[in-house]
Amino acid sequence: MAGNFGANQYKQTSVKTANRGQILIMLYESAIRNVKKAAECIDRNDVPGKGMAIVKAHDIVNELNNTLDFETGGEIAKNLERLYMFMSEQLIKANLENKKEPLQHVQKLMETLLEGWRVAVDQVNRGQPQNNGPNGLSG
Repeated sequence: MAGNFGANQYKQTSVKTANRGQILIMLYESAIRNVKKAAECIDRNDVPGKGMAIVKAHDIVNELNNTLDFETGGEIAKNLERLYMFMSEQLIKANLENKKEPLQHVQKLMETLLEGWRVAVDQVNRGQPQNNGPNGLSG
């Protein structure tokens, strides 16, 4: 129990001290973990586990969509909104049809976006000139 408490405290501290770019990276990583977990649950025929993992991933996609800054992000933010809506639909489809293929589409998109964010955040942290990140937010 004490070790778990320490891990939770660490997680809370890391979220509190993270900048926007780091938070977005954490969100993407968590969404990917939940998509993978949902696929594993489908393999095990764990319907409740699949549903919980998909709901968590869906909540993250919704949060990412809600953070879009259309004023700063312009066309990039609009394109991301379409991607997030597609991912949301795929997550719902995977849950309703109990199929892994839609989850694989979401995972691939999330991993691609995550890589873009990692590069952008790394450039910001090294003080290099930056373009706004994929969400139209600077890190």
